Amino acid sequence: MSWPINEIRADFPILDQRINEERLAYLDNAATMQSPLPVTRAVDAYYATTHSNVHRGVYTLSNQATAAYEGARQKVATFLNAASANDIVFTRSTTESLNLVACGFGDLVVHAGDEIVISVAEHHSNLIPWQQLAARAGATLKYIELKTDGTFDMTSAAAQITSKTKIVAVAQVGNVMGAINPVTALAQMAHQVGAYLVVDGAQAVSHLPVDVQQLDADFYAFSGHKMGAPTGIGVLYGKPALLEQMDPVQYGGEMISQVTRTTATWKAAPLKFEAGTPNISGAIGLGAAIDYLQQYGLANIQTYEHELMASLLPQLLALPGVTVYGPTDPALRGGVVAFNIDGLHPHDAATGLDLLGVEVRAGHHCAQPLMQDLGVSATARASVALYNNQTDIDQLIDGIKQVKEFFLHESRSNE
Repeated sequence: MSWPINEIRADFPILDQRINEERLAYLDNAATMQSPLPVTRAVDAYYATTHSNVHRGVYTLSNQATAAYEGARQKVATFLNAASANDIVFTRSTTESLNLVACGFGDLVVHAGDEIVISVAEHHSNLIPWQQLAARAGATLKYIELKTDGTFDMTSAAAQITSKTKIVAVAQVGNVMGAINPVTALAQMAHQVGAYLVVDGAQAVSHLPVDVQQLDADFYAFSGHKMGAPTGIGVLYGKPALLEQMDPVQYGGEMISQVTRTTATWKAAPLKFEAGTPNISGAIGLGAAIDYLQQYGLANIQTYEHELMASLLPQLLALPGVTVYGPTDPALRGGVVAFNIDGLHPHDAATGLDLLGVEVRAGHHCAQPLMQDLGVSATARASVALYNNQTDIDQLIDGIKQVKEFFLHESRSNE
């Protein structure tokens, strides 16, 4: 497709720098996406002109800050196609959002003998909260297994989701192998047995269109820094009836309705979950990031990133001595690909690539059960965003070849 790549890259001046005297190819977007100038300018403008606390003052600056903060909430609701801005809770991250659901809602609906179903591919932030909830409640944590290509085994899903299941929690896009998961089908399976679907959307929101009503997700969580916003701002979407049922897990200023010496009552959602002074600038930056992505269109971004992966994936698969994890069909995955080089630890591979200006992640990617299933301790991982280009892809492939040659030569020299 025709993509205004030069226009977009001009909004990310960080990409112009050199790393180890080499052109920077930033390919760790699954961890954190870079922020465009409109986002940093929006945050700077808030601090320069509007900085004050929200919801509390009757003076002009406070009213302006409150309008900007609540305006960002409405932008998120529109972005996700939520029915109301009141369905949007600001948190600090996907992690906090998922923990909020596990503690504030999970403790209400999960009891001894019940079941919680997740997949073996989940990030620890969508695994450990459910693991701990199961331990607290005396429930059983069950796993949807993967097919050999890293996609969900839906036969396994059907077997794991039973009349005892109360919560099904899965990522929309995997953070290691990048598989796009059948969230809508899982929602149907969960709801048929009276269970609730919780979706980790961290790897989806900046890469493909998200419609929480179409997905029929009961809860949907994501982090702003995965989509060009500042760090420290996250979102939890919840269906209104469920948010109403939930208890707060933090208490303090701003979330209360009435307090006496012995009792307290809470405001309605979402404010009952936002105790204390919120991350106002982060929310404003998130609103600006949403504006930026919508300027180009999430469907267009998905198409462009698919083209990048359609170039990268076959080249990776063709490299001798390189193992690629996850679907081999680019249409089945998002912009994430994990790989290993035979005989080379992923940390060494990533260090070698860094010397060539290529920034990839190496490690277990907060997915140790998945690593155990793959039979490895770690992988390298490359991930694209709307500002990456074919030169980044070529630089990665060439870098892998150079790293392989260097370590192979060193190994032969030491024999």
